[in-house]
Amino acid sequence: MLDKAVAVLDCFRPDGGSFRLTEISGRTGLTKTTAFRLCGELVRLGLLEREAENYRLGGKLFELGSLVPRRHDLREAALPFLQDLFEATHETVHLGVREGHEVVYVERIHGHGALLLPSRIGGRLPLTCTGVGKALLAFSGAELAEEVLDAPLPSLTPHSVTDPERLRTAIEQTQVAGLAYEEEEAALGVSCIAAPVFDGAVAVAALSVAVPRSRFRPAQLAPAVRTAALGLSRALRSGT
Repeated sequence: MLDKAVAVLDCFRPDGGSFRLTEISGRTGLTKTTAFRLCGELVRLGLLEREAENYRLGGKLFELGSLVPRRHDLREAALPFLQDLFEATHETVHLGVREGHEVVYVERIHGHGALLLPSRIGGRLPLTCTGVGKALLAFSGAELAEEVLDAPLPSLTPHSVTDPERLRTAIEQTQVAGLAYEEEEAALGVSCIAAPVFDGAVAVAALSVAVPRSRFRPAQLAPAVRTAALGLSRALRSGT
């Protein structure tokens, strides 16, 4: 029964939208009777909310998610550096961690003219389609890189890298430069520069700046991104 309840919650990925019971039943493969019973219990527990005929994720999930120690501690340590990076660039700033072959966004700071991006706090995107993901991929060990290169490469836009050799080259360039680049691979009209964050030999996170393609100036953005990543890495290593 717990597996079925998790399946119900998982069906709200990746956008966290609202669904009718028939949609939840179809997405999970559960009968409508079972889905109805489980949704009722999840509403009672605060893990789902119901509005008319639609169900959506409940506030208790956000509360619990924000208490996950690894992400909570990382976010708390990173916020001053992310704020500095935002002040230096006045562009959208991200912090992400790796889970499997995906990047999970832990924090995002944006100004009044926010870009239309697929990223959101708690959301997931393929490692290979984002600057943050490429930075994590390049510094998470050769075994992970080979796993990703051997699998079909996802595509979010026509500019996403789907050729393994092109991706291998991008990984190698990131390892040399310490910076990862993404140009309209996750969202059209948007480019990104990212840097890994270390607490040991491999990257534990990565941070990035995303800007409209028309004003993407890597040479101007790179020093600020690199400085923020190095500062956060030092803070994590020193435990401050």
